[in-house]
Amino acid sequence: MRKAKIAVLVSGGGTNLQALLDAEQSGVLTSGEIVLVVSNNAKAYALQRAEKAGVETAVLTGKGFEDALRQLLAERGIDLIILAGFMRILSEDFTSAWPNRILNVHPSLIPAFCGKGYYGLRVHEEALARGVKVTGATVHFVNEIPDGGEIILQKAVDVLPGDTPELLQKRVMEQAEWILLPQAAELVSKGVLK
Repeated sequence: MRKAKIAVLVSGGGTNLQALLDAEQSGVLTSGEIVLVVSNNAKAYALQRAEKAGVETAVLTGKGFEDALRQLLAERGIDLIILAGFMRILSEDFTSAWPNRILNVHPSLIPAFCGKGYYGLRVHEEALARGVKVTGATVHFVNEIPDGGEIILQKAVDVLPGDTPELLQKRVMEQAEWILLPQAAELVSKGVLK
């Protein structure tokens, strides 16, 4: 049975990548297969996670990043791209070539605390500063607007008294991101195969 070929783009530790790899092992992700992990950071621990799982890795940096990425994706016959803690904005030229084929997970309930400059701990710092009682995560399609693509899945997570940005970040990852991203990958992979 054919599976959608997935490339995961990473920049850091790779906890969302690990959630995807685990979902493949556990049978949550059955319509797609992670065949390539690409990083713009040679020191990203995510690369070690991929290698341990037997997935091909590549490091692309510098000016010609998108051109090199395009070529690599074409050579591997990639159907779907997942951004998992990828700390680089892709150009409109790139994203428009992959309509509804690039997914991203964002650590808030879009449209709250999103857009240019909202990533990592900053999202959780802002949520706490504003005093929200509920935050969460959103998986969305990627287009030319940072965090502006169509929403695929969302999950709410309670903000608790005494939360620090770090505690909140961990809870959002555990209760939302690591659950939603594999579900969305399966959903979109199924659609790609139709």
